[in-house]
Amino acid sequence: AAPRRRGLRPRPRSGRQELPTVQLMMLFSVFKGNTELPTAVNITWSSINFKTILQWQPKPSGYFYTVEIHGQTSDTKKKCTLTTETECDVTDALRNVKETYTAHILSVQSTGMDNFEEPPFASSEKFTPYNQTVLGKPEIQHYTQDSKLNIVFQDPLTPYMFPNGSFQSIRDIFKHDLEYKLYYWKDQSSGKKDATTKSNTFEISVDNKNNYCFYIQAIIPSRRENRTGQESMVLCTSVGRTILDGMYLVNYVMLSLALQEKSALIFEYISYFLEV
Repeated sequence: AAPRRRGLRPRPRSGRQELPTVQLMMLFSVFKGNTELPTAVNITWSSINFKTILQWQPKPSGYFYTVEIHGQTSDTKKKCTLTTETECDVTDALRNVKETYTAHILSVQSTGMDNFEEPPFASSEKFTPYNQTVLGKPEIQHYTQDSKLNIVFQDPLTPYMFPNGSFQSIRDIFKHDLEYKLYYWKDQSSGKKDATTKSNTFEISVDNKNNYCFYIQAIIPSRRENRTGQESMVLCTSVGRTILDGMYLVNYVMLSLALQEKSALIFEYISYFLEV
């Protein structure tokens, strides 16, 4: 047999060339996906009257976020798929308000790139809407005062609806767990008093010679956190002022007009003599 040439190797029978190790690693990384994507930080739940927004950082660059909501007993729900925002309205995914949820914020490179393995993600703290949503401001509809301070107010509404299309109030959800506290004080005084009700009205005995200021808060006494809600607008009564204030205003306007008219006449009189 003829001697082989030094430094030459026989070609593979298949006719294929072997791929270098570096090329194999690059090819593997393409199918594996990019596991070095940044994950979300500073994840927070912001919830008022059961409208719940999930927020996080940083703003993505060259990748996207997808939010997954995991309940203890419910199926996983995806929200805000492939978003470049850093917040997501997850209200619809939390309809079972007494369940405890965890959010996973997935970092994905693009559509199809997360099909080969689970993308990197960050987890939120646990959140139970019934125990943690902030109670919003009650709306004061009507109030009167004589020897009693009578106040009628409305429950804050939630984003959730009844089958007939009307919105549920926080009372529809909390039922007997919900209370309201009234804080009231004499006008220009700092000494506050309070009263509690489970209804939508207050009737408080007061001194009919004094005006009173007040505000209302919703309360869930059974909670460990966020027991008290946001304060309503502060309003003040005006007992004994209405008629007098009206008469004073009319007299003030009439006097002002009279003075203006006299001033105009005096100005014309002076101008006439200066011309003469």
